[in-house]
Amino acid sequence: QLQLVESGGGLVQPGGSLRLSCAASGFTLPYYAIGWFRQAPGKEREGVSCISSSGGSTNYADSVKGRFTISRDNAKNTVYLQMNSLKPEDTAVYYCAAGTYYSGTYYAEEYDYWGQGTQVTVSS
Repeated sequence: QLQLVESGGGLVQPGGSLRLSCAASGFTLPYYAIGWFRQAPGKEREGVSCISSSGGSTNYADSVKGRFTISRDNAKNTVYLQMNSLKPEDTAVYYCAAGTYYSGTYYAEEYDYWGQGTQVTVSS
């Protein structure tokens, strides 16, 4: 069974940090570009960051530039999203998704597999 599993979410105070992980099972993650998305209550899903299969290309939404870093460890079949200087507006369910090519964009149709999401709550 092909699936992506996110982990690392939780409750953190403003200014704090979290590292999300996206692990794949049933397929080889190094062959895929990975995108991180988030959806807050009452809002549309938005793209946060994406990375090419090699890790050589990355993209960030303006709202997270300078605070979030995407990386991947292909040997571990895992992609990470390091989130620093978290703000209450970062509160959302975060999803990772895998696509067969990297475009640096966040169109849902470009991604073939989606995880179930992990909750990130930034609150004092």
